[in-house]
Amino acid sequence: MELKATAGNAVELRPHQVAWMVNHQRASVWVLVKKVPTKNAAQQIFLFHGDKAVDLKMEGLTAVEPAYHAEGHFDWQHIIDLICPR
Repeated sequence: MELKATAGNAVELRPHQVAWMVNHQRASVWVLVKKVPTKNAAQQIFLFHGDKAVDLKMEGLTAVEPAYHAEGHFDWQHIIDLICPR
């Protein structure tokens, strides 16, 4: 699980982080991004599987479909179920 925070749409993944996620993309590898609140928008959470790491680094939040996205209130149980399926 890679944890990131951003105020915009760019996600600052380092090249070695992207490479590790791509190499382990068949495993439960995830990027959780918190978009910090602004005066016009509540905080948001985005969850991406590691196989989206390259696109996420290159394109940012708006161009990649997340496995989970919520604004304001987050369903943490759903997030855990995605990360650790039973």
